[in-house]
Amino acid sequence: MNKTTCLMFLFLCLALPLMAQSGEDEAPRSVNESTMVGIGGYNLRDTYLSPSTDINYTGWVARVLNERMKVVRLAGYNVSRQQLINVEFGSTRNGAETANEYAGFVDYSLGYHYRFPQALPGLKVLTGASARLSGGFIYNTRNSNNPVSGKADFDLNLSAMAIYNFKIAEFPLTLRYQAEIPFAGVLFSVHKGEPYYFLTQGSADGVVRFSSFHNKFAMKNYFTLDVPVSNFTIRVGYLNSMYRTDVNSIKTHVLSNSFMIGLVKEFVSFGGKRLRGQAHRYKSAYY
Repeated sequence: MNKTTCLMFLFLCLALPLMAQSGEDEAPRSVNESTMVGIGGYNLRDTYLSPSTDINYTGWVARVLNERMKVVRLAGYNVSRQQLINVEFGSTRNGAETANEYAGFVDYSLGYHYRFPQALPGLKVLTGASARLSGGFIYNTRNSNNPVSGKADFDLNLSAMAIYNFKIAEFPLTLRYQAEIPFAGVLFSVHKGEPYYFLTQGSADGVVRFSSFHNKFAMKNYFTLDVPVSNFTIRVGYLNSMYRTDVNSIKTHVLSNSFMIGLVKEFVSFGGKRLRGQAHRYKSAYY
């Protein structure tokens, strides 16, 4: 419990302003929001469900990803806030075609990135930290005693992003790459061979573990391209996600590669005198 409190305190410290704040914002800051759907390949392995460490279940994954970015009042308006909500469901089958595994996960991420001065025209470089809360399950159709492996994680992550605005024959495009990797957190895991009903009997020792590079490696690589089409902006992308843990004698990996497509909108939320006086002025966190 002390480790969890320390981790939460560390993240709060990372989110504190680095410079003094001004009283009023000169112009409203817009919100850049996208909603994307994707489909791709899935690779699962969990030795709680399948004792052999060389049995992989492969198949497909479908996901919905919602993202919001906005410039906030930190470090003299040089910090962007990013919120990500990801919902995914996958269906896989083992190589012998004798069993299926299904998996579902929901995660929420809140991050703050410092925006460095432009080194090149049109290029934004952002670095920072984020916190992510995730929960889900892996279900094996062949098991009768222990068919489900539950997952829950809280992570503190290092995050970096590059956004490049450019034109091809006067046609504006925006390319983005983002990488995120956890360096500390806590996760839930029962012990190998232990049924989940033991938790209701008060046998919960050791099921919440500190996680870092010694027992967990996870990384996300995210590429997107924004293409304006008529009155819409289409965002296409590729998401590579890796999750590996080795905790309580249980090895797990969840690997996926998804191709994404969706729509982007940019909007400003303000009213009253500011709405009438600054209706055509805003500062984007993304473009």
